[in-house]
Amino acid sequence: MPRSHRRRPDPARDDSFERLLAGWKRTEDRRGATWTVQPISAAQAVKTYSCPGCAQEIPPGTAHVVVWRADGILGDAAALADRRHWHTHCWRIG
Repeated sequence: MPRSHRRRPDPARDDSFERLLAGWKRTEDRRGATWTVQPISAAQAVKTYSCPGCAQEIPPGTAHVVVWRADGILGDAAALADRRHWHTHCWRIG
């Protein structure tokens, strides 16, 4: 029987944390802090979120950005837990 070269999932890993860190992301300095900004494509957007910039819904299927502090003093896991989903336009003008 041929061997599988696929990586087996490790149940000890936090998949949501790994998934967010794995995508294309950038850092931005804004409002006196450094932020990690990760774009979410329309295909990846499967839930409804509330944008903190305009307080309107971001419906499923809408491309947007996820933002969290890159310089959080409590570490990456705590900063990622406080992440927020923004309309791309709201983040740019905010």
